[in-house]
Amino acid sequence: MKFTNELIIGILAQHEAGATCADLCREHGMSEGTFYEWKARFGGMTVPEAKLLKILEDENAKLKKLLAEQMLDLVAMKDLVSERR
Repeated sequence: MKFTNELIIGILAQHEAGATCADLCREHGMSEGTFYEWKARFGGMTVPEAKLLKILEDENAKLKKLLAEQMLDLVAMKDLVSERR
């Protein structure tokens, strides 16, 4: 099952309200390890903050991909220039 950021924040809010980790994990079919990963990543966030985080992560991934492609192009150009010498 894919958990949305909204659902994850809701689960973490239930925990903050007093629900136990074990009960939440059983109810939602996840491991305690997953719960604590979410808590480390999303703990204290609101839904709008989590949406912004997702947008920023997506943009960062696009920029990293673009940088990697540019670096490959640069290496290819350097190889081409060195072959002509």
